[in-house]
Amino acid sequence: MTVGGRKAIIVGFDLTERSRKAVRWAAHEASSRRRPLLLVHVLTWPFEAHTPTKVPGAGGILEPLQQVLCRELEVLAGSCRGIDADLEVRSDIPFGDPAGVLSELAGTAEVLVLGGPRIEAELGVLGSTSAELLTRRVGAPVVVVRGGREQPDSAPVVVGVDGSSASRLAIGFAYDFASRHGCDLVAVHAWSDLPLDSFARVRQWELPWSEVRDEAEEVLAESLAGWAEQYPNVSVRRSVTPEKPVEALFREAADASLLVVGSHGRGRIRRSVLGSVSHAVVNRAPCPVAVLRAG
Repeated sequence: MTVGGRKAIIVGFDLTERSRKAVRWAAHEASSRRRPLLLVHVLTWPFEAHTPTKVPGAGGILEPLQQVLCRELEVLAGSCRGIDADLEVRSDIPFGDPAGVLSELAGTAEVLVLGGPRIEAELGVLGSTSAELLTRRVGAPVVVVRGGREQPDSAPVVVGVDGSSASRLAIGFAYDFASRHGCDLVAVHAWSDLPLDSFARVRQWELPWSEVRDEAEEVLAESLAGWAEQYPNVSVRRSVTPEKPVEALFREAADASLLVVGSHGRGRIRRSVLGSVSHAVVNRAPCPVAVLRAG
């Protein structure tokens, strides 16, 4: 989505406090990137003009509802301009399925920002819109604002690396974010999700741990090659660990400003998989999460 010929930061707003926090985070990020900000509330009510189903009284409800939403978005836009007086802020109230509308708008956007997902107590899964967007090939990076931070800051940025095309996108996003916000970068390669406790019981089975670790360090080094020259102001710490990817990322992201992962990545080491990790971190990460998907 472009505004005035420039790619916009798009943020979904659904009247919840989670989405208000996402709007504030998105405003700070739009200001940092010098991009316009678009606030979007998707109306899902099946009004007669958009569906053959007739809803009794819908005609009398639509206009007052739109007026309430417009006022709400105007207040939000004002608070965003309070963050940056020069920030270009617009709003839109389209009809349709939230995941479908946001996915389409994000096709040409700079970044799509969402509030932290609603967790279903019984199922422990993402709310439907966040889950659906993570499974679609959304053109823009998706940032889900979690934790207590309402704006990017100088705390470290953590990025998951597995040598895949998706993690290469994640690395570029992480370096750019760290450079603009004065953050250190922590690059994490969790080289195995093998059940190590089980192997420990088989004492006669000796795995070539040093060879596996050497290959893991090589994957990380090759993945980071060239980025330091592009972003000389970013200090990088490398973390290679035999932990499961989610455990390693959560440990490093405990005090992070942002956690960045690729979606459905698969590196040269077969067990180093970030595909399912992206859903896990969006569900449970202690900080905002950026998810990038190759292709």
